[in-house]
Amino acid sequence: METAIDPKAFHALTYGLFVIASKLPDGRKVGCIANTFQQVASEPPQASVALNKENVTTKAILGTGRFTASALSEQATMELIGIFGFHNSLEREKFASLDHDPDAAMLPCLKQQCVATFSIRVDQIVDVGTHLLLVGPVEEARVLSDQPPLTYAYYHTVLRGKTPPKAVSYQPDDDAASNTPGASVASCLSEASDATAPSLEAQKVEQLEATEPRYAWRCKVCGHIEYVEELPDDFICPICGVGKELFERIEV
Repeated sequence: METAIDPKAFHALTYGLFVIASKLPDGRKVGCIANTFQQVASEPPQASVALNKENVTTKAILGTGRFTASALSEQATMELIGIFGFHNSLEREKFASLDHDPDAAMLPCLKQQCVATFSIRVDQIVDVGTHLLLVGPVEEARVLSDQPPLTYAYYHTVLRGKTPPKAVSYQPDDDAASNTPGASVASCLSEASDATAPSLEAQKVEQLEATEPRYAWRCKVCGHIEYVEELPDDFICPICGVGKELFERIEV
């Protein structure tokens, strides 16, 4: 009997949405969005998360041996999700303007727009290819709100968020897959660099050099720039999926 793997089968899996955080050796607080955090045992309570090997947050966790996971609520805004999901931790102080507390190990736990936080000590690391599975005991857990937790299905169908190219089940040849509720966002979009992006942006800027005045529109969530004078009312960000209302006009 011939066997096969249909990638769409993975869309039946459900996920939550979490801010995974740790600290670099210099004390810088780093974090990213992931949907692969889960409880794996009850006695004692243990949890795991799968993160891309190239993520800044992953490297920080390997250094500290610890991480926190803050479960987002349905009230979480695309702006907050964008801070952790579409920006590099080395280029932006992600926790600088956000309400957060340190856990016992002095790692940041996001408080606003979250329903609970967890602190995990990593005692097992499993190499699963592009990602590392980090497993360990839960040392702290706090309830912050009785609001419904944000699921990845809600993120896609209500907030209209997109699946990053570095995600576990991202399918570049299937546009519909990028908005399927079960698709995994196990890695942070901008924590690993995209070598093609600067050249494409440079080309767009060059095309506008002869135009005066020069304006563009920048997404407040992911930072994507559209080099046009005006955005159509039905415009959707090709990176994070938000609408025109979350773009700001800038001069270039």
